[in-house]
Amino acid sequence: MKLVNNRCLTLLAVTLALTVSGPATAFNLDSDAPITVSADNARLDDTKGIATYTGDVQLVQGKTRLDAERVVLFRDANGLSRIEASGQPARYQQPTRDGEGETDARALNITWSASEDQLTFERDAIIEQNGNLFRGDVIHYDTVRRVVTAQGGDTNTGSGRVEMVIQPRSTKSKQGSDGSSQSQ
Repeated sequence: MKLVNNRCLTLLAVTLALTVSGPATAFNLDSDAPITVSADNARLDDTKGIATYTGDVQLVQGKTRLDAERVVLFRDANGLSRIEASGQPARYQQPTRDGEGETDARALNITWSASEDQLTFERDAIIEQNGNLFRGDVIHYDTVRRVVTAQGGDTNTGSGRVEMVIQPRSTKSKQGSDGSSQSQ
């Protein structure tokens, strides 16, 4: 049974990687666009390099946006290294790499790691993009290799399964004067 589950997870990861064009690069530290944070409250610990924002937190860089109840920013010698967000749910939105559509992701916890080049959506995670939907307890997105992996959760609190909805490729259909239609 475990072998079957591993094969299913591998197939799922490959399928997701092929169907999701993915967020561009999450928060881009090489971008000239500043990251702007607004919140009801803030606490900055410059010694530890930790900034904690609470209450209707909005973090914006260009067209990338993160909304949450609580956001913690971690800085190291290289700058911003990690973002941890939580909410009911926290929400991450970003235009797709090809500019056609938007990635809209929600989860109770969202973590971005600069060193791992990874976004992690945990607990009731949902990623929607151009009608495609991915749902699971934990969804990881490798922003460099553009690989998505998803895991089901505890069957006591949910279905315990990963769910995907993949839209068919769009086809333009023409309708003739006789009412017949042709797909292109």
